[in-house]
Amino acid sequence: MIRIITDSTSSLPKDLREKLDIHLLNLVVNRGGVSYVEGEMDLDAFYADIYDMADDIPTSSQPSALSVEAALEEAAQAGDEVLGIFISGRMSGTFEGVVRAARETAKCHPDFKYALIDSMTNCMELGWAVVAACEARDAGGSLEECAEAATRAMSSSRFIFAPESLKFLEKGGRIGKASALLGNMLNISPILTVKNGEAATFSKVRTQKKALAKMVDVFKRDVENYGLRNVAVHYIGSCVPAFEWARDVIDPLVGKTVMVLPASPVIGVHVGPAMGLAYECAAPIESKFVTAPEIVAS
Repeated sequence: MIRIITDSTSSLPKDLREKLDIHLLNLVVNRGGVSYVEGEMDLDAFYADIYDMADDIPTSSQPSALSVEAALEEAAQAGDEVLGIFISGRMSGTFEGVVRAARETAKCHPDFKYALIDSMTNCMELGWAVVAACEARDAGGSLEECAEAATRAMSSSRFIFAPESLKFLEKGGRIGKASALLGNMLNISPILTVKNGEAATFSKVRTQKKALAKMVDVFKRDVENYGLRNVAVHYIGSCVPAFEWARDVIDPLVGKTVMVLPASPVIGVHVGPAMGLAYECAAPIESKFVTAPEIVAS
């Protein structure tokens, strides 16, 4: 049996994780002396006062070594193969920690077989790769075929999002204070993405309303060029505008009701209130990767 493991920054909803039998390693969000296990949080309740977090941005920590070791040991003892797909190694030490634990597990279980993938992204762009791997597993695919399905999904996906302001990015050290001040004064709303494992500017427009329109244009262009398999609307902060945007704009475009999901707080607290799209096309997106995702296998 192939056991598929990911981390909580994938933002996969609980019902989908249970349906596809996805095992979760939880990152932890630390705020005001309280630690929150990401996969067990009420994300809407956490995001309710996100505007108060800008001056004291919560921190996060990767899954504990004990929880990672326990998950891999359980799989090895059951005789399962493991396919793990995780948040970008440039954003978290989670992937490195799982690789280290897998190698230690293999010392005690020489027949233990695994393939671990650095997704070079997060949120549902990571989530769609996990879903693709599950579909390959359920179709009878081998560990190698499931890993290929995941990497194919990664090369065919895009995550674009527009923050309301640059305040959180500046406070978190993601951009310079002068750039943030200038951007807010000019009402510049950047469209961000994840490129080669790191946050990057996809485009710049005036106002978030124009940023949302631009994201729709990018989405439509990608669907026209590469087809569409999956799409989700992500939000950080209030869910209300995200549901309205999904129902009024995105649903009519794709002809069905799309998932509307809160983004991982590990990611969200550094971006601030925002909305975006995470989607998987039917074919690889041109120039998606400069460097290939890292895969560590036994």
